Amino acid sequence: MSDSLGLIDSHCHLDYLAKDGDLAEILSRARRAGVTGMLTIGTKVTEFAKVRAIAEAEPDVWCSVGIHPHEAEPQPSTAPDQLAALSSHPRVVAIGECGLDYFYDRSPRARQQEVFAAHIEAARSTGLPIIVHTRDADEDTARMLTAGAAGGKLTGLIHCFSSGSDLARVALDLGLSISLSGIVTFKNAEALRAVAKDIPDDRLLVETDAPYLAPQPHRGKRNEPAYVVHTAEALAALRGSAPSDLARKTTANFFRLFEKARPCA
Repeated sequence: MSDSLGLIDSHCHLDYLAKDGDLAEILSRARRAGVTGMLTIGTKVTEFAKVRAIAEAEPDVWCSVGIHPHEAEPQPSTAPDQLAALSSHPRVVAIGECGLDYFYDRSPRARQQEVFAAHIEAARSTGLPIIVHTRDADEDTARMLTAGAAGGKLTGLIHCFSSGSDLARVALDLGLSISLSGIVTFKNAEALRAVAKDIPDDRLLVETDAPYLAPQPHRGKRNEPAYVVHTAEALAALRGSAPSDLARKTTANFFRLFEKARPCA
């Protein structure tokens, strides 16, 4: 892919990557690969300032504010109005990541649901999209998102989608989007690829979730935003489209969903 394609990495953790001391090189590699924007994700309100500082320093980086379900118990209780206040910063374009993770259960499920509900309310009150993490929790995720949408307009996406067609259908029916990561390139991901084929063109985004889940041919290595190119190429082949067409559509979808983000000149 050339640098004219303008791919967006819609979900990465640049604060995690910064700990290795080579963030400038990581950003340079991404830009040379044709990545023209990155959304770096908040997972702890107690460390949100670090995430925000990266977005403030880089014109092609935006950020979100939220509490990952793994952090629901150790993080301080955060009310919807507190999340809303943090999200008022011009570089904050989304609420999350948040949601439910019953695979690891690193926080009690009741606490995860409480924190997720606060994020849903914050997303509704601010009008910002919500970024949802879900693993082995499809039923409760669908129930809470459906209830949240019934209480008022709710926009957002399920990131790093790895669930089945039932949750995909619920999300799409609610008007949410779906973001696919390097998992879609894994050899054992046939079920996910079947879902990926049917996501409407206007609801599809791509991401790395860096530093995790590096796509083929980098699987097993540290992931970084430049590698979103491989996920996009695999998706384009899967869906029978040109890589340039998939890049154009997913980038347009990103800016339509994250309305506070503006393309970098």
